Amino acid sequence: MNTRSLLILLLVAVIGISGYLVFGWEKSTNVQESAVLGNANASAGSDEKFAYLVRQTSSSCGLQRQTVLGYPDEQRIQGSCCNKMDLTAYQKQVEGLKKYKDFSFIPKDSYDTSAKEAKVAYGFLDSIILTAGEQKIYNDAMKISHEGGPCCCKCWHWDVYEGIAKKMIADYGWNAEQIAELWDLSEGCGGPLEHG
Repeated sequence: MNTRSLLILLLVAVIGISGYLVFGWEKSTNVQESAVLGNANASAGSDEKFAYLVRQTSSSCGLQRQTVLGYPDEQRIQGSCCNKMDLTAYQKQVEGLKKYKDFSFIPKDSYDTSAKEAKVAYGFLDSIILTAGEQKIYNDAMKISHEGGPCCCKCWHWDVYEGIAKKMIADYGWNAEQIAELWDLSEGCGGPLEHG
């Protein structure tokens, strides 16, 4: 093999190795970035969904029902309103909420709620009038829930879960303990469970 052929072969090898390093590094970086940034479409409770939701800020204490009612149904309200989300708490909540899978109007992930889900619950809030006995159940649930009600503050989330509580009490005969448990599993304030 002459010197010219050897140089051409060496040049082809260098170009090939450089291309692999550049494109291989880019692919590797994209995979790592995806793991860090998460995925909006990942399964509720997964590490990847948590990594996505922990960076979302569309949920806040200042967000009120009237604003949510103006959202298109497909708009998502995501993230925590007050404290940084806690992975362990988030996964326990999503796992605990699975027991309500037969109730289509109970969000499966309280850190990722659609405007449509919220609007359905607002309909319950506005249309269901509790009897005196049912109101006592609601009031007792407020006393025993970790946040002292459906949420830590009177916001869009409070109204959603007040509506759901009214539905469960009036139509399904739930007691105060069941309502408080649902509220505790559905809280969207962030931080570890039972921090209220």
